[in-house]
Amino acid sequence: MLIFNNKAGLTKVLSDYRNVKTTIGFVPTMGALHAGHLSLLERSVRENGVTVISIFVNPTQFNNPEDLEKYPRTLEADVEKIKTVSDDIIVFAPTVNEMYDGNTISAHFSFDGLENQMEGAFRPGHFDGVGTIVKKLFEIVQPANAYFGEKDFQQLQIVKKLVEKEKLPVHVVGCPITREENGLAMSSRNQRLSTGEKDAAAFIYQTLKEARQRFENESPAEVTAYVYDAFAARPEFTMDYFEIAAEDDLKPATVKENRKYRAFVAVFLSNVRLIDNISLN
Repeated sequence: MLIFNNKAGLTKVLSDYRNVKTTIGFVPTMGALHAGHLSLLERSVRENGVTVISIFVNPTQFNNPEDLEKYPRTLEADVEKIKTVSDDIIVFAPTVNEMYDGNTISAHFSFDGLENQMEGAFRPGHFDGVGTIVKKLFEIVQPANAYFGEKDFQQLQIVKKLVEKEKLPVHVVGCPITREENGLAMSSRNQRLSTGEKDAAAFIYQTLKEARQRFENESPAEVTAYVYDAFAARPEFTMDYFEIAAEDDLKPATVKENRKYRAFVAVFLSNVRLIDNISLN
């Protein structure tokens, strides 16, 4: 398995693959890999001649320094998990200095308003950080296809908009959420939850499923009120937001139209922030 910490070595190897017209697939991650990440890798391996995974905890997308400090870093364990998918996957695990050349700041992006909704409102500067690092990684790897999980659905839409606006020749592929047996969306942050807290966190997906059922006959406002009441009755949770929004522009839904809608939620459980979403159509 090839593991690179520097851009030059990675670009040289990928250039050799391009010379023989091999399709490059790419899975960008922040490490602490779980079955959701591995499902993205499996799809990339199926659909491309070679797959690259990046493992990089990007400081510019964290607006909370404590969250950045506590984010799990498990490179050795991650590499072992990657090997279970394929020994031929290329790992890119750069340092902050390698990615930012000593100037760790974000560029500023306009994503046509996508960046102002939900996560953008609660995490100022977050999507500038996401846009900055994804653009850098796309320019280094130059993949034909890049794979992102739908758990971070807003991020997925942001990346698609980035590719459109920056005219990057990358096909962005959204992949379904991978869940624990109890329905909890898999996330690297789940590692910070105790077994009891993981059991409690199943309530998030249960509530989203109930919201989807209610959405068939109730207005967005009625469903939203139900969800807030449901979480208010569970004091172990602290709500950031619940939002019903159209998938294309992520603007809050006030009335139901002939569009695709999703319900989005962000909550704290024992100081761990968890997000999830579900299609309502």
